[in-house]
Parts: sequence; C-alpha cells; structure tokens
Amino acid sequence: MMSLLGLISTLLTLYSYCLLGLVILSWLISFKVVNLDNRFVYSLYNILDRITEPALRRIRAFLTNFSGFYLSPVLLFILIAFANNLLWEYGPRLVQ
Repeated sequence: MMSLLGLISTLLTLYSYCLLGLVILSWLISFKVVNLDNRFVYSLYNILDRITEPALRRIRAFLTNFSGFYLSPVLLFILIAFANNLLWEYGPRLVQ
C-alpha cells in the first residue's frame, strides 16, 4: 500500500509541475516572448490549460483577482502541497 501512496504523491507532484508550466508559459505569452501562433506553443498551452483548468475554475469561483494578478494558481500550489503532506502524514496510518 505504500506504493499506492507513492503513486498518488507522484501524481500530485506532476500536477503541480503542470501548473507551474502553465503559469510560466502564460507569463511568456503575456510578455510576448513566445507567441500562440507557434503550433508547439499553442499545443503545449492547450494541454496544460485543459489539465489545470478544472481545479483553477473552482478556485476562481470564489476568489477575485487583484488588479490583474490572479491568486488562484498560488492557492492551488498551497492546496497541493497541503494534500501531499497530509498524504504522507496520515496515509501510512490508514494502510496499516
């Protein structure tokens, strides 16, 4: 059962990497470093957006933006880290 906890932890870590990739890519797009006309950039942005949008949409429903600065990815990072820590703190007790 510890391997299941490791798998869930790895999936949470991969999800946070996808979220970080989306944040960095959106910054690069907004500062016009990369362009969405490039097919690779568009495909990468589309994939990352489809993966992270369901969770971000739920957070954006009750969290407002502050002068163009969205706090929803920051809150999602905190929630993922909390879930990962909670998994390793209480997970081994549940599988025994």
